[in-house]
Amino acid sequence: MADEKIVEDIPDDDPKTVANKSIRNHVIASMGGGLIPFPMLDLVTITGVQLNMLRKLSKIYEVPFSEHKVKNIVSSLIGGGGSVPVAGAFASLAKFIPVVGHTIGSVSLPITAGAITYAVGKVFLQHFASGGTFLTFDPDRVRDYYNEMLKEGKNMSAGMKA
Repeated sequence: MADEKIVEDIPDDDPKTVANKSIRNHVIASMGGGLIPFPMLDLVTITGVQLNMLRKLSKIYEVPFSEHKVKNIVSSLIGGGGSVPVAGAFASLAKFIPVVGHTIGSVSLPITAGAITYAVGKVFLQHFASGGTFLTFDPDRVRDYYNEMLKEGKNMSAGMKA
């Protein structure tokens, strides 16, 4: 008996496990939103998916959710992320150009949407798991981690696309 290893299974109700599953599902949904052929409607859908993800993560960690506050917080986090959000907007707008633009937008926007959704989810998972709330969230303090998760999200999204 002393030589046996005790392996502890992570229960399905473990907040981090549930949160990671939720993030993955929302990444897939946001990538699907990037495939919507109508410019700007795709961005509205992706934003809705991200807000829904944060609503679910806040519920998992019992953090009060206010859509108005969350929109502002996420905008400051994503907006400070450099050229990736701008590239997403251009990919959406490119869909206005028949054939070529639509093809470019349909290829690049799902990957960008998935990467941003992944990064936002991971940042808030870490923040909530450490006891943070939306009121204590500081986008500048997590900027490096966001950029790291954005790179990870790009790789993961590109792999899901292939």
